Amino acid sequence: MATDYDTPRKTDEELHEESLEELKARRADAQSGQVDIDEEEAAESLELPGADLSGEELTVRVVPKQEDEFTCSRCFMVHHATQLAKGSGASAICTDCI
Repeated sequence: MATDYDTPRKTDEELHEESLEELKARRADAQSGQVDIDEEEAAESLELPGADLSGEELTVRVVPKQEDEFTCSRCFMVHHATQLAKGSGASAICTDCI
């Protein structure tokens, strides 16, 4: 939220002069019964009972490193040969890590 630094500010004396009734009214408004709830945000944080997927198995096809690929010695990711920045073999470094 932007702040306008040119607006006049209340002094300490003005702050103390505010009536008690006005402060009580503000507090009552702030504590009203209406609550703004973002339904999408609430649904994302909701955890359903029985939704534990720890016993599930994921089937993924693993492809071995190809002839035109290398493993970066810094990030340990497999990249295509066009991503090779310097080095070769065990000391190869990709363009992202250089």
